[in-house]
Amino acid sequence: MQMQQAVQALFDRYERSFNDALTAEPDLDAIADLYTDTFIAASPAGIVSGNNDDQLKKAMTDGFVRYRKMGTKQMQLRHLRVVPIDPLHGLAHVEWRAIYDIEGAQKMITFTNVYLVRIENDKGKVFGWITGDEDAELKKHGIT
Repeated sequence: MQMQQAVQALFDRYERSFNDALTAEPDLDAIADLYTDTFIAASPAGIVSGNNDDQLKKAMTDGFVRYRKMGTKQMQLRHLRVVPIDPLHGLAHVEWRAIYDIEGAQKMITFTNVYLVRIENDKGKVFGWITGDEDAELKKHGIT
């Protein structure tokens, strides 16, 4: 499968799984299937690595509880740009729009994350991501 198609399918699943988890119990197996067995993450807080295991599932569960408490209603995939590195790896620049319900008013934040992706058995998977300062952005918009 062509990288662009595999990565588009990956982030379509990512968006669907994320939004499902905002309204019901998250399907942790489906969400974990978006990631490789090991991964790295970089943000202003630092760089971490982890394994796709029960610890990741617990972190995902806690994360969705936090997102629901802060009023997150939906995450929309706005734009995807894939930059291939080689036939198996690429950078996915994903523009998201997060929609929040804050005291009855709808707020939206648009942001871009960069994901390191790998094609495994014709299926895109995330093996890393680079994000901005989510907490500062939420605070700036009066969400936290």
